[in-house]
This record gives sequence, C-alpha cells and structure tokens, in this order.
Amino acid sequence: MCELSNWNGRVYKISRNELSEFSKRKDAENTGVYFLFGKDEQNNDTVYIGEAEKVLSRLKQHLTDSKYWNDCIVVISQNNLLNKAHVKYLEHVFYNMAQSSSRAVVTNNNVPTQSSVSEYDQAMLEEFIENAKLLVNTLGYKAFETIEETVVKQNNTEVIFYINAARGAEAKGMVVSDGFVVLKGSRAAKTTTPSVASYITQLRDSLIKKGIMNESFIFQKDYVFSSPSTAASVVMGRSANGLTEWCTEGHQQLKFFNETEVSE
Repeated sequence: MCELSNWNGRVYKISRNELSEFSKRKDAENTGVYFLFGKDEQNNDTVYIGEAEKVLSRLKQHLTDSKYWNDCIVVISQNNLLNKAHVKYLEHVFYNMAQSSSRAVVTNNNVPTQSSVSEYDQAMLEEFIENAKLLVNTLGYKAFETIEETVVKQNNTEVIFYINAARGAEAKGMVVSDGFVVLKGSRAAKTTTPSVASYITQLRDSLIKKGIMNESFIFQKDYVFSSPSTAASVVMGRSANGLTEWCTEGHQQLKFFNETEVSE
C-alpha cells in the first residue's frame, strides 16, 4: 500500500489483497472517492470511478465485481471534511475527465449525477481535484490526463511528426509522456504486408472494433500508443522503427527529438 498527501487530502494506492491492511487505517471508513484500475479482455486499461460515505465498506463490495480490477486509488480529505454532496460532485467530475481523456475504458454502468454544491464548496473541490489528479498521476495512472497535458515539448513548443507511406498511410502524431499519440484524422495503410507481426494486425482490428479507426482506417479520435514504433507499425501496416519513420515537416527523424525521453 502506498500513501501520498501534500495538501488537505490524502491518496492511497491499494491492491486487491491489501484491503485488510488498509482497514487498519483510522481514516479507512472516511467519505471519499475511489478509482478501480484493471484490464479488459482486449488488454485495454480500464477505470471505474466511485464514491462512498464509508470507503472501505464499499471497496469490500467491489471484491465480487464481474469486471476485474487490480489496483484501487482512494482519495479522502485529511480531516474527513467531505460529505455526500461533495463526493457525488467529485465522482461526476472525475468521470467526465476520464471520458474526455480516453486513456482508459470507463466501466461505470451509469453516468454519475452531479450534486449541487455552494460556490464556496465548488472552489474548494476544484482545488481538491487538481491536487488529487497530480497525485494520481504521480502514482503512474494517466486516466485523467488529457493529451495536451502530457505532450513532450521542445523549447516549450509542441512538435508534430508525420508519416506518408505506401497503401494510403498518412498520419501525424506527437510524443507524450507515456508513449506516442496518433492524432485524429490520421489515416493508416489500408492493407498490411505478409510479414507484419500478428499483434499489429490484431491491434488494427481492435482499433476498428472500438471505433478508434473507421472502416476506411481513419482515426476518429486521438489515440495513445505505448511506443512510437507500435504507432508507426499500425499506421504503415508493417513492422517499423518509429524513431526513424516519424519525421517533422523539416524531415528531422524522431530519434533526434529529446532522445533521453523517447524510447523505441
């Protein structure tokens, strides 16, 4: 179990088998919000956003969920100042943030309703959200980070990379802190080469099934790949080294861009 705190809130990262350890905490039954992280059958990252007046009791109920989760992050106030209206507000905001970022599949069955809070409370909660988001990110989860927030810049400027290749491949993308994002409107090759790795073919098929790409192989939204090479291979329909295939308008290869921060 990991604990972080740097303002009027406290964040715990707990695995499924650490609930008993978490239960020893005096604040385990405080009112708060929580996020359940896991993987679905297609190996996509998933997140469930929830709230509870007694967090520990609610987490114990989630042990029987049909949708599997590996880790949980709990966010509570240090002095138990949050009430039911507060956490309903937080749940709604974090749900919308996760949907907007598209970093993980949100597994909530229903859209959380937003409670009505005073202007004073709203200002307090917005500050709470920003601090919680920072700590969740520190723990390695990007579910609430937008593409814009994670773009790796050069001299404070966003750098766009391009691929124009065989079989209709025409794409652009950017380096982000957790991989490489291919931008909406990019087009992948219509066919793949016989020698392409099977996982690339499967990934292309998966992106179409999920609506990330349409039947014409055009990206319908920004999509973050784990590496530039995976992104290039999907776009080009063949095995590819992303560090040399992605180039700026000035034909500078990606391998020369912040080499310490980009890996194949």
